[in-house]
Amino acid sequence: MKAGHLLVISGATASGKSALAFAAAKRLNGEIVSVDSMQLYRDLPIGTAQASEKEKQEVPHHLTGIYELRERSEVFRFCAEADAAIADILSRGKVPVLCGGTGLYLKALLYGLDDLPGDRDLRKELDDLYDSEAGEKLLHEKISTLDPAAFAKWKQCRRRLIRALEVFMITGKSIVDLQQGKRQQLRYDIHAFMLERESSELKERIAHRAKTMLDSGWIEEADSAIKAGLFSTPTAHQALGYRLIDQYIKGEFSRQELFEKICTATWQYARRQRTWFRHQHPEAEIFSGNADDLLTLIG
Repeated sequence: MKAGHLLVISGATASGKSALAFAAAKRLNGEIVSVDSMQLYRDLPIGTAQASEKEKQEVPHHLTGIYELRERSEVFRFCAEADAAIADILSRGKVPVLCGGTGLYLKALLYGLDDLPGDRDLRKELDDLYDSEAGEKLLHEKISTLDPAAFAKWKQCRRRLIRALEVFMITGKSIVDLQQGKRQQLRYDIHAFMLERESSELKERIAHRAKTMLDSGWIEEADSAIKAGLFSTPTAHQALGYRLIDQYIKGEFSRQELFEKICTATWQYARRQRTWFRHQHPEAEIFSGNADDLLTLIG
C-alpha cells in the first residue's frame, strides 16, 4: 500500500467491518479511525459495538469512547477530530484505517463539508423537534412541501433532512439545487471498500451479534445510561436498541421479543445503510472477502 494512502472500509452494521479493519490494520501497521457517530460515546460500548480493551491494546483506535452522553455528535466536530487523528497517524508513518457505517460522516470526511450557509441554533431547534413523533411528522411534511427533491432523496436520513430544511429556511432554495454542478473531489488518497453480505447471511450475523450483546450486559448498560439521562441527550439517545431495552425493562415485552425487535430494527437500519453506500460512496469497491483478499487487492 502506497505511503500516505488511507484504507477505508464501509458497509452495513454487523457486516464484519470492524473485524476486517482490525485484521488489515495489524498487517499494515495501521491504526483505526472509527467513522461511527454513536461509537463516540464512552458509556455505550456494548450497544454500539466498540472495540474491546484488548483489541485497542493490539491496534490503536481513534474516535471511540471519547464523548460524554450529554455531548452532541455532529459532522463538523467529527471531521475536525478525524482530520487530526489521520494527520497524527500519518506523521508516525502508519496507515489510517477508516472503518464505520455512518455514511454522512464518511462522505463529509472524504469530500469535505459543503460550503452552504448554516445556523447551529436553528439546526439544534430542528433536531430537538425531530425527537418527538409529532415533531418528526411535522418536519417531514414541511420538508416534503418546501423541498420535495431533498425529501425524496433523503427521506430515510434524519441528519440530511434537517440540514436540507436548515438550508432552505436560510436561503429559500433547495439544497439539491444549490449542490448541483459542484464537483466533489477527494481530500485524501484512498483505497475504499464496501463490505457486502448476502441478505440471508447479514440477517444471521445481526441475530448472532444481538444475542452476544444481550448476553454481554447490554441491558445493564442501557439501564445505567437511561438512569444517567440518555433520553434527554442531544444525540446519544439516537443509538439503536436502547429505547427497545427501556421498554423491556418496563415490562412491555419478554426478553425473546426484545431480541426479535432488536434484530428487526437492526436489519431495517442495515438496509438503509446498504442503499446509502451504494449511491453515495461510488469510489468504494464492493467486497466480500477476508483480510488476505483485501491486502492482495491493495498491494
